[in-house]
Amino acid sequence: MKVTEHIKNANGKTLFSFEIVPPQKGQNIQDLYNNVDPLMEFKPPFIDVTTSREEYVYIKKENGLLEQKMTRMRPGTVGICAALKYKYDVDAIPHVLCGGFTKEETEYVLVDCHYLGLDNIMALRGDAMKHEPYFVPTPGGNEYAVDLVDQIRELNQGKYLHNIIETTNRPDFCIGVAGYPEKHLESPSMDADLRRLKEKVDAGADYVVTQMFFDNSKYFNFVEKARKIGITVPIIPGIKPVAVKRHQQILPQIFRLDMPEDLISAIEGCKDNVQVRQVGIEWAIQQSKELMAHGAPVVHFYSMGKSDNIKAIAKEIF
Repeated sequence: MKVTEHIKNANGKTLFSFEIVPPQKGQNIQDLYNNVDPLMEFKPPFIDVTTSREEYVYIKKENGLLEQKMTRMRPGTVGICAALKYKYDVDAIPHVLCGGFTKEETEYVLVDCHYLGLDNIMALRGDAMKHEPYFVPTPGGNEYAVDLVDQIRELNQGKYLHNIIETTNRPDFCIGVAGYPEKHLESPSMDADLRRLKEKVDAGADYVVTQMFFDNSKYFNFVEKARKIGITVPIIPGIKPVAVKRHQQILPQIFRLDMPEDLISAIEGCKDNVQVRQVGIEWAIQQSKELMAHGAPVVHFYSMGKSDNIKAIAKEIF
């Protein structure tokens, strides 16, 4: 079922969803199941599965020199989605990236998703590679998320690349895109960022999931501005509970977001990460309650492979 259908069928009730990261290559999927299992009692209608782009590794050769190789350390997104769908009877949503994929490779991924009965796709540009100062499009790939949305929409219309296939067996993917309550780090202004979001919606995106934020007023202002420029699709808030002290430095640096002073003070007053984790849980509970009171269609949690704190939060609000 489509995300938009889940929201419609909820009749105004806020839904619970979360996002997971594929295990590193060589690890067992059972570890992932162990983190998903405790959250299924809250009946998530869908689960997102991230996609990691390629990265360089260095292999030491017999002569002592290092050989540079490109690899994907967390492959298997589509396979994991299929496993989740059929193990838990839940809609699993693969993240599909521009970065690291040609349009042909993207088409193959989408065809696999269609075969497996996956109804939703999260369309993202993706980040720059670790060695790159800024995002560089893959030769033959989509440059922006709006281009990827275009490709998915055309496939929904039965239009394959190079016009070599004519078929009436069309997918009907529900397309999600990212939104940034504190603007994308590369955007020159909030208004410019909202215009880019509207381009994605106008191209065919059906819903928006926001980047994490810790100040709900940022989300409320973001939604208000989006509505004013004609974005009418559901806007789902993304929440990540703080879990360790270093999140206070890492999250603002990576995601270019602000933390409220009350949260900063609470973290700084903690003696260890056990206390920080509890602060993160309590802050996310209050965030979630306020979002639900304001009619958020879904509260979407970034679990990053750990579920104990997400379960503690969900237990209080769902």
